[in-house]
Amino acid sequence: MRIYIPATLRMLRDFFEQQQLQPLSGTAFALTPALREAYSSGDAEELEYAAMREAARASLRLLSGQEGDTGEEQPRRVVVSADVKDVTLRPDLDHAVVRVSGPVPWKKVAAVHVDTTEAEQDVRQAAAVIDAADLGDEKAELALGDAEDHELAWFAPQEVPFMLELM
Repeated sequence: MRIYIPATLRMLRDFFEQQQLQPLSGTAFALTPALREAYSSGDAEELEYAAMREAARASLRLLSGQEGDTGEEQPRRVVVSADVKDVTLRPDLDHAVVRVSGPVPWKKVAAVHVDTTEAEQDVRQAAAVIDAADLGDEKAELALGDAEDHELAWFAPQEVPFMLELM
């Protein structure tokens, strides 16, 4: 199953160095039966994209948790796409949520998606207000929308070391 793991740049660096990543609480996102059922239309590619966007939003939550942490590089959403077999569906948490039973090895990575430089300001603002957006604050929802308007750049696994070196 293709899963989408929310991450930060620091997590991505650690993942590459250690050649494995344990998703926070084992949480990832995927095209699940519950997600398919939640949409009245859309092909598999569109629904996979919806799962990836959920992971990108979760990446904002990770960035929010690092607010004020000067060790984090640029505020960018990171989503790691990987192909794994051992996942548990968790529709009780959300339509696209799955739990990964253990660390994901680097060799299972299909692609890495990262915000571009142009997104940094919007991502920083969205990370600061994501909880307020969840509670219905209109200004916070607009800030979240501004960040989500930025498409994530795609990197093949073999390109990641070079991308990280340039950051």
